[in-house]
Amino acid sequence: MTELDGIEPLYEQIADILTARISDGTYPLRSRIPSVVSIAEEFEVGKSTAEAAMRLLRERGLTRATHGRGTFVIAKPSDT
Repeated sequence: MTELDGIEPLYEQIADILTARISDGTYPLRSRIPSVVSIAEEFEVGKSTAEAAMRLLRERGLTRATHGRGTFVIAKPSDT
């Protein structure tokens, strides 16, 4: 389990952790990231919270979901 603490909503904290993993190469470009269910289990949150975190990654332009295949890294976070 990965600990979450802070005043930000849980889904934002999870998205920030996943963004850091993309940035540091844990999830390289074109790789598949864990499923919503896996993320929910790792962070001990509900599926809807994990889905919100994944949505935020898509909104940040970092991932793309492909129906039936999973979610893939399409960009690294900018260093600005």
